[in-house]
Amino acid sequence: MDRLDAMSVFIAVVEAGSLSAASRALHSPLPTVSRKISELEAHLGVRLITRTSRKILLTEAGESYVGAAREILGRVEEAERRASGEYIAPRGDLTISAPIVFGRLHVLPVVTDFLKAFPDINIRLTMSDRSVSLADEQIDVALRIGHLADSSLIATRLGSIRTTVYANPDYLRRNPGPTHPRDLANLDCISFEGLLSNRFWTFRDGRQEMSTPIRSRLSVNTAEAAVDAASAGLGITRVIAYQARRAVEAGLLAPVLEDFELDPSPVQLVHLSQGLMPLKLRTFLDFATPRLRAVLS
Repeated sequence: MDRLDAMSVFIAVVEAGSLSAASRALHSPLPTVSRKISELEAHLGVRLITRTSRKILLTEAGESYVGAAREILGRVEEAERRASGEYIAPRGDLTISAPIVFGRLHVLPVVTDFLKAFPDINIRLTMSDRSVSLADEQIDVALRIGHLADSSLIATRLGSIRTTVYANPDYLRRNPGPTHPRDLANLDCISFEGLLSNRFWTFRDGRQEMSTPIRSRLSVNTAEAAVDAASAGLGITRVIAYQARRAVEAGLLAPVLEDFELDPSPVQLVHLSQGLMPLKLRTFLDFATPRLRAVLS
């Protein structure tokens, strides 16, 4: 039995939540995945997981072993990186995560220039508006907008950005424009799921925050859709400023209620604390930080 391979399969099963899901993720036959878990359990002399019809549950021994297995595999991976010279010259693979619109508009051009400058580095850029786990999804560096919930991340601050309410000028001519957040309850709103509630939006009135009910006529799950619908005159939307920038420049959207907006949200590049930082990551941070700071300035 290859113990490192068996550990990798075990971790894949834990992260996927079932043997069948791990089989798909590993592109390995289900019987092979099941056999490797059984061999590992036989080698250890304990049961690591309890199989049910739909998912797996970790035993007490499994809970203890999964952490140790992750640490062992992490040390092996670091040893391989050292042996391959990854700490001596910038080379290897990087996985980067960024929000969809900001990633397309601002991170992708930086990545393109970086790859031209460093031909021995390859990048996988994943763009999503959900907050991904760097450890679970094996992401080297992520661009995050907002205050960090995970204090274990190492952050490099790039600047800040506002979340703003926008409407098409024609819509504002046809409807009385809001002068106070409470006016939104009587206007057509386009809510962006995942960023803000589709029932309440939060504002600042003086020193106090206020949660204001909205009338959501359309709820979408991407900022582009919210911006497009508002640009078409359907109603009022609220997105991060960079997401609406082109529509504002084209005269399709105008900001409203700016005096009531919350403080700007910080924009940061974050990565896991990992001891000696691989040179490929240090090189990317040094390359990307001043360029992204210039964008946000």
